[in-house]
Amino acid sequence: MAHAGTAVKPEKAPEIPSSQSGWTPEDSEFWASIGKKKAWKTLWITTFCLLLSFATWFMVSAIVVKLTGIGFKFDTKQLFWLTAMPGLAAGTLRIIHTFLVPVFGTRKTVAISTLLLLIPAIGWGFAVSNPNTSYATFMFLAFLAGLGGGNFSSFMPSTSLFFPKKLQGTALGIQAGIGNFGVSVAQFLIPVIIGLSLIGTSQTFTKGDKTSQIFLQNAAFIWAPFIVIGAVAAWFGLRSVPVKASFREQLDIFKEKHTWVMTSLYFMTFGTFSGLAAAFPLLIQKLYGGQPDSPDPLAFAFLGPLIGAGIRAACGPIADRFGGAKVTMVSAIGLVVCSILILPYASPTSMGSWGGFLWLMLALFFFSGIGNASTFKQMPMIFPPRQAGGVIGWTSAIAAYGPFVFSVLLGMIIGTGKNASPFFVGLAIFCAFNLVLNFWFYARKGAEKPC
Repeated sequence: MAHAGTAVKPEKAPEIPSSQSGWTPEDSEFWASIGKKKAWKTLWITTFCLLLSFATWFMVSAIVVKLTGIGFKFDTKQLFWLTAMPGLAAGTLRIIHTFLVPVFGTRKTVAISTLLLLIPAIGWGFAVSNPNTSYATFMFLAFLAGLGGGNFSSFMPSTSLFFPKKLQGTALGIQAGIGNFGVSVAQFLIPVIIGLSLIGTSQTFTKGDKTSQIFLQNAAFIWAPFIVIGAVAAWFGLRSVPVKASFREQLDIFKEKHTWVMTSLYFMTFGTFSGLAAAFPLLIQKLYGGQPDSPDPLAFAFLGPLIGAGIRAACGPIADRFGGAKVTMVSAIGLVVCSILILPYASPTSMGSWGGFLWLMLALFFFSGIGNASTFKQMPMIFPPRQAGGVIGWTSAIAAYGPFVFSVLLGMIIGTGKNASPFFVGLAIFCAFNLVLNFWFYARKGAEKPC
C-alpha cells in the first residue's frame, strides 16, 4: 500500500491506490511526491485519445458536404440526418460511459474505447469509395462515428478524480479544450488530405461547371494509425482511476437537484458548441451555396471549433481564479446576444450577409467555449469527488445530443429554403433561461451553491 511520502515502485498490475487506501490529491505532500506525476501523465494520454475521439466523431460533418459532389443523390434533410446521427449515438453512449470508469478502471476503459474508433474510421473509408453504398449504410456508419463522442464521459471524470480541486478547472479545461480541437483538426485536415493520392482510387468531384479529382476515403482512413498509437499508449501508460463504485452506487446523482441544473447549463455550452460544429459546414452550404462566389464550407467551418476549443483551454485557469459561476454568466450573456444579432444574417438573399453571418457564428463558438470551461469548474465545486465524476459524465452525455438536436432542427427548418432564423430565436430563448438558472443557483449573492 502506498502512503504519502513513500516511493512508488513500478508494478506489473496497472492499479493505483483508491481514495480509501491512500489517493489523496488534496494532501500537498502526497501531491508533490506521488500524485502530480501520475495525474499529469493520465491527463496527456487521455487527452491525445480524446482528440482522436472528437476527430472521428466530427469527420462526418466534413465528409457529408462532399457526398453529393461525387455522385451520391441525397437531399438536404438526408444530409442533415447524416450529421445528426453521430450526435444521437454519442449522447446515448456517453450515458453508458458515465458509469464505466468506477467499475472497470481508467486503463481498460480508455484503451478499449479508443481502439473501437477503428470501426467508423475504416468503415467510412470503404463506404465513400463505393458509389453503390446505400443511404442506410451511411446512416449506420454515421451512428458508429458517435463512438468517438461517447468517450468524453469516461475520460473526463477520470481526470477530475486525479487532480486536487484547485487544479481541476485547469486540468479539465486543458483536456476538454485540446480534445475539442479534434473537431477543428478534422474539418481543417480533411480538405487537405482528400487532395492527396494515399489510398485507393480517386472520385470525380463536381461543383457547378468545375470538376476535380479527390480521394474522399482519406478523410476516414487517416485516423486509423493514430488510433492504434493512442490505444497502445493507454493500455501500457495508464493506471486505474482512484475511486471505485458499483453502477447502483452511482445512481444517487439523479436525486440531486443540481445535477439537472448543471445538465441544462452544460447543454447550453457544449450542446451549442458540438451542435453548431456538426452543422456548420452544411449550414454554410445550404444558406450561402449556389450564390456567385459562394464560400467553400470547409474553408471556414473549422474556424468555429478552433476558436471554441482554444478559449475552453484558456478559460480553465480563469474559472479557477474568478469562479465558474461568474464566467458562466459571461458565456450565457454572450450566447443570448449573438443568437439575436445573427437573425438578419440567417436568411440571406445575397453574399452581402456572409461576413456578418460568419463573424457572429464564430462569436457563438467563442462564448460556448467559455462556458464549456467554467461549467466544468462548477461541477467539482458543487459535488463531492465521486458524485462530481458521475455528474460530469451525465451532463456531458446529454450535451452530446447537441449535434443530433441542432442538425435535425436545422434540417426541418431550412428544408429546401435558405432561412435558419427560427432556429436562432429558439437558441436565444434557451440560453436566456439558463442565464437565469445560473444566476439564481450559483452566481448571485446568497446563492444556494456559490461556485
